[in-house]
Amino acid sequence: MNFPGMPGGGVAAPGGGAAPGGYDPNDPNIKWMQKTMESCFAKTVMSGGAGFALGGVFGMFMASMAYDTPYHSPTTPGTGPGANPAAAGIPGYKPVDLSSMPLKDQLKHGFKDMGQRSYSTAKNFAKVGALFSGIECGIEGLRAKNDLGNGVAAGCLTGAILAKNGGPQAAAVGCAGFAAFSAAIDAWMRMPSEEE
Repeated sequence: MNFPGMPGGGVAAPGGGAAPGGYDPNDPNIKWMQKTMESCFAKTVMSGGAGFALGGVFGMFMASMAYDTPYHSPTTPGTGPGANPAAAGIPGYKPVDLSSMPLKDQLKHGFKDMGQRSYSTAKNFAKVGALFSGIECGIEGLRAKNDLGNGVAAGCLTGAILAKNGGPQAAAVGCAGFAAFSAAIDAWMRMPSEEE
């Protein structure tokens, strides 16, 4: 590549050849950028952001598949948001079938519900991604190793933290489940490719 201010079309690497990617690895700006991207804070923020984006798309997809139930489903009694007053015993109230509503109201209800579900799923994916990534990075820094044990330990801690409100048994099951899933994914990611 030939950028203005770069004689000879690129930066020479130590030893005479062009550096991979066409940049000088000794440039202080490049070093700062690499150090920033390798920090636990940056990894946690990036994982949380990626989890939020993926969760939003996943939530939107799942919400688009969920319109086979009536509006104000009779399974939620009470008077709060999403509750069905008919199930709470209010006389004269009947659940409204979504398909009997005008198209404009169907679309309004559908998009509103899709947005709420998408945002909720996005927040959950972001929380899991940021929590796992931050814990794994911290463990990697403490152990000074990059191996399967980091992911398993981070999975166990993440699962236990996410299930802590369910009590010690739920935390243990969450720990075991997330650790097993992390071990399986990490082992698959570390397998040598067929090209090697």
